[in-house]
Amino acid sequence: MASESGKLWGGRFVGAVDPIMEKFNASIAYDRHLWEVDVQGSKAYSRGLEKAGLLTKAEMDRILHGLDKVAEEWAQGTFKLNSNDEDIHTANERRLKELIGETAGKLHTGRSRNDQVVTDLRLWMRQTCSTLSGLLWELIRTMVDRAEAERDVLFPGYTHLQRAQPIRWSHWILSHAVALTRDSERLLEVRKRINVLPLGSGAIAGNPLSVDRELLRAELNFGAITLNSMDATSERDFVAEFLFWASLCMTHLSRMAEDLILYCTKEFSFVQLSDAYSTGSSLMPQKKNPDSLELIRSKAGRVFGREDKEAVFEVSDTMSAVLQVATGVISTLQIHRENMGQALSPDMLATDLAYYLVRKGMPFRQAHEASGKAVFMAETKGVALNELSLQELQTISPLFSGDVSCVWDYGHSVEQYGALGGTARSSVDWQIRQVRALLQTQQA
Repeated sequence: MASESGKLWGGRFVGAVDPIMEKFNASIAYDRHLWEVDVQGSKAYSRGLEKAGLLTKAEMDRILHGLDKVAEEWAQGTFKLNSNDEDIHTANERRLKELIGETAGKLHTGRSRNDQVVTDLRLWMRQTCSTLSGLLWELIRTMVDRAEAERDVLFPGYTHLQRAQPIRWSHWILSHAVALTRDSERLLEVRKRINVLPLGSGAIAGNPLSVDRELLRAELNFGAITLNSMDATSERDFVAEFLFWASLCMTHLSRMAEDLILYCTKEFSFVQLSDAYSTGSSLMPQKKNPDSLELIRSKAGRVFGREDKEAVFEVSDTMSAVLQVATGVISTLQIHRENMGQALSPDMLATDLAYYLVRKGMPFRQAHEASGKAVFMAETKGVALNELSLQELQTISPLFSGDVSCVWDYGHSVEQYGALGGTARSSVDWQIRQVRALLQTQQA
């Protein structure tokens, strides 16, 4: 489980974290919104561990029951955070241990906060996209109903704030409704790309413990699984896409709001806002301010990126040049394989050392801490991690035995990550086939 510092990563660290750094690093103030999906993801992962033989049925049931209790406390507002809860994942796991004991430490076996965080985020964003889609559909339906009811009303259409041509009021309404339908379609496309499972990718190399990612996908109702473990835990394309979608949708809403602000002025007097969506002036009794519309416009500024026609041209030219140059660089690149091999070092196998203990039956949290202590011991003695003697390792855990020497094989380390998306040869071959198939599909 966690070290004495209360951190999930504390095994190889000594002393307290600076309080300013602690506050700077903490995310619990905002990622607590992920509590429900964090529990959901952990429950699915516990089932994956049970299928892989890393949890007994009884252990899985204890974990599931404990997670239900954690969720109940969050739902009822009784969950108590403490000062060591740097994020929602730490908080939930800490509470799970309080409820069920050391068995909780097995839940994190083979799982990194890297794949846990991105899985939670995708689950939450998938749900959010569905909610926003429903709200957007309702707005569009309302606009269309109004356009149908008032389709015989005519009024001036404007360009450059100059009267241009007579149009139907319904035509103006529908001009904005149509823009929002594109936003609706785009949001569904973003949701589809969000709906890809990263769980089972570990930190970067994959999962070495035969956890079935297809089982995890089905448990969490994802549409697909990520192809590459390193990409899965590092990419945030779906976040950027969602923010772009929001920026574009807010652009459309801001345009509509601006028109209506003008239309409700005395100079236009085309529309009048309900009192429920207006405010008054503290000085001028006659004022009726369209604050609802003005806030839509002002809040758009919180979402906007760089949106401008000039920027589109500039970015297009830049991307064209970058892609061509990148292709040339990659096609002519030479590698120095010997130097790459020499850059490997035994301390990079510290996670493998933890997995060695896991395979001996130790809960992952304890194994992580034991490996961290081995790293610290090696650093203190000024030797490489693989130069620690068996007797020295056994002072950390009696589970170390002569076969620990197998850990110090880089080829074995790479090859153990055979789950789909990992770095083993079979998985890499699978990824190549998948990417080639995708290219054929796109070019067809």
